[in-house]
Amino acid sequence: MKLSYHGHSVVKIETKGKVIMIDPFITGNSLTDLKVDDAKPDVILLTHGHNDHVGDTVRLAQKHNSLVIAVHELATFLGWQGVERLHGMSIGGAFEFDFGKVKLTPAFHGSAYITENKEIVYCGMPSGILFTAEGKTIYHAGDTALYSDMKLIGERHSIDVAFLPIGDNFTMGPEDAAYAAKLLNAKTVIPIHYNTFPPIKQDPKRFVELLENQTCIVLQPGEFIEL
Repeated sequence: MKLSYHGHSVVKIETKGKVIMIDPFITGNSLTDLKVDDAKPDVILLTHGHNDHVGDTVRLAQKHNSLVIAVHELATFLGWQGVERLHGMSIGGAFEFDFGKVKLTPAFHGSAYITENKEIVYCGMPSGILFTAEGKTIYHAGDTALYSDMKLIGERHSIDVAFLPIGDNFTMGPEDAAYAAKLLNAKTVIPIHYNTFPPIKQDPKRFVELLENQTCIVLQPGEFIEL
């Protein structure tokens, strides 16, 4: 399994011959190394409906016939935008796909898409994602505050890699993210959702310094690890 980071909250998982992208915010992402025309996801997983996470989902899904997995309300909205292959879920639910198991976890945040007509479209509850394949479990927290049930997630699931937001302002900052890493008891943590915009400017070294016993890997856009 290959895990790569591509700026903001964009994570790519390559497993079982499939390319899975989480929150493919490419257009407008000043930190990403990706180009929309070069991205070819078989599957797109979405944590919530904010524009900087839905990103280029519609364009990519239409071009590559990608399967898009998201909470039910967001999946329905994307269907109205022309996405054909959809799988709606809800928080706490899991589903076994041929490429791996997907389970949605709570996230404390908002979830609405802002249209070009200045309309705010409700997109259901925000979520985190537990993805399991090849005997490995990956946790993408999405945009979230620190909350105590992260301890329960860590107790119920042996997490190999956790992608945690550290940007503050809209999500956890370094201090809360470090405490979240402790609760989750993940073998490895990787910081995401920082430095894309001025309000979430952070030094990831600060996050590393705050960790107690967790292994942390700070990935630059385009860098990857293999499990």
